[in-house]
Amino acid sequence: MTTRKYRDLVEQRTKQTLQQWSERPAVEEREIYRFLHNLKGTAGTVGLKEVQGLAERTMPLFSDDSHRSWSVGEWGEYLYPFIAVLEGESLDVLESPLKPDQGNPLTALPQLEILLIDDDVELVAFLKESLEKQSYYVRIALSAERGLKVFYESKPDMILLDIVLPDKSGIEVLDQIIVKAKKERIPILIVSGEKSKEVQLKAYSMGVMDYVSKPIDIELLLVLIRNRFEMKREWQESIIVDELTGAFNRKHFNQTMKQLISDFKRTGRVFSLALMDLDHFKKVNDLYGHLVGDEVLQTFADIVRHSIRVEDTFCRFGGEEFALFLPNTDSASAMVVIERIQEAFAALPFRAKNERFQVTFSGGITEVTEAEQQADKLVEQADQALYASKYAGRNQTTLYSDNLLATKANVVLNVIIVDDDALIRRIVSSNFASWEPAHVSQLKISSYADGPEFLESNWYSCDEKYIILLDGVMPELDGVEVLERIRSGYPEENVLVIMLTGRNNQRDIIHALQMGADDYVIKPFHMHELLLRIERLAYRFLL
Repeated sequence: MTTRKYRDLVEQRTKQTLQQWSERPAVEEREIYRFLHNLKGTAGTVGLKEVQGLAERTMPLFSDDSHRSWSVGEWGEYLYPFIAVLEGESLDVLESPLKPDQGNPLTALPQLEILLIDDDVELVAFLKESLEKQSYYVRIALSAERGLKVFYESKPDMILLDIVLPDKSGIEVLDQIIVKAKKERIPILIVSGEKSKEVQLKAYSMGVMDYVSKPIDIELLLVLIRNRFEMKREWQESIIVDELTGAFNRKHFNQTMKQLISDFKRTGRVFSLALMDLDHFKKVNDLYGHLVGDEVLQTFADIVRHSIRVEDTFCRFGGEEFALFLPNTDSASAMVVIERIQEAFAALPFRAKNERFQVTFSGGITEVTEAEQQADKLVEQADQALYASKYAGRNQTTLYSDNLLATKANVVLNVIIVDDDALIRRIVSSNFASWEPAHVSQLKISSYADGPEFLESNWYSCDEKYIILLDGVMPELDGVEVLERIRSGYPEENVLVIMLTGRNNQRDIIHALQMGADDYVIKPFHMHELLLRIERLAYRFLL
């Protein structure tokens, strides 16, 4: 459905609502507020900027919790002007949210991720908006505890950290992350109202890159961040070894892939690529701490290095995922090597908190052939084989084959939209219809008009995954209350929640993040940006 058609639907729905209200003796003030709230978000999303602006200016005149009755003569003065604006606004059709030349936007992930650890509500929202206008992807943590969790789970490209946090100081956070951040070459910038020389000296001595005082000059901060990312890029280009594990990094992975493909084209010598991903590694970090997690990664890397030949190349592919190139080796022979490593690693005991535990990994293998000798396709094949192993029960290795996609048959992803705005539900649902996320055999899309309808729908199955887009302001039960029930009743690892909210509800946004929302998107939003954000979050969620 085109943007023009959506705009026509907004005009039709607005006129219909006002006509129905004109036939009633009175309308409650909270109904008017909800009408304006929905109209602002939907109009902005489909490109009706003048309508969006008028709704934003009119909303402060009404309250969401007022039961005052307004007669048609009273509310008409404020709402009938919307008809004139709708009829007079330019009918030039905006580009569709999914542009033909973009292909599937869900395959293009934002390049750089910034973790913002700060409990200053207004500043957090402002910085997030400013940074994302520069094409950065921003994760928010409003407490030290949440910041540490996100840091270890997502491995951001940069951290902006406040000194004063509600549960512990930024210095304490630094003490826990600085060693790992240095090894991963993650720049840390302190952004704080604490200006004492003593604290600044402490932060710099611990290893922070910059100390920016509040209030912030946003132009200078954006230039500083761009400068630090350029420095980081230069670091990465000069280094080919991952310091934590001693394995080669992604840069060397790419170089090796290019060399081996070139050699195959020239001489016909085959090679195999194996991808290996540690099973349930997040649970190791959660149960025993990230230092123990680092020990597991280092031990795994040691076992691999002692199990391979000099000519083989072992790389850290990302997080707990590793890659192994085996030159002059077909996939069947590579399977023997990987299974030997698998057996040795699974038998190794680890100890932490007076407990003994073991860790396994899943593997996927592919082999270069005349039919397939493109780097990205070979990685995709090994990746598909890896996830076939994951979904078959883990702690095993799978060889890629053309009919491997059948192994995805039991992987179901549900996208659920909970929003009382019918047009928003329709827009989002139609855009998700073309999404084909990797490692998912079936995509289910459903929507609900309010929280009670959703919660009473028997929506959850423990064998499936869920991405819930949840409106922050709804009648009867608002989005935060629905979120609380989701987080208290269902496992977090199976349910990802993104709040959809109006720009004037920053406190609700913060509350939602504190209650366990994974992210938020402000209405009006562009569908392309929403889809990219969901893909970024879902990438690890679906592992």
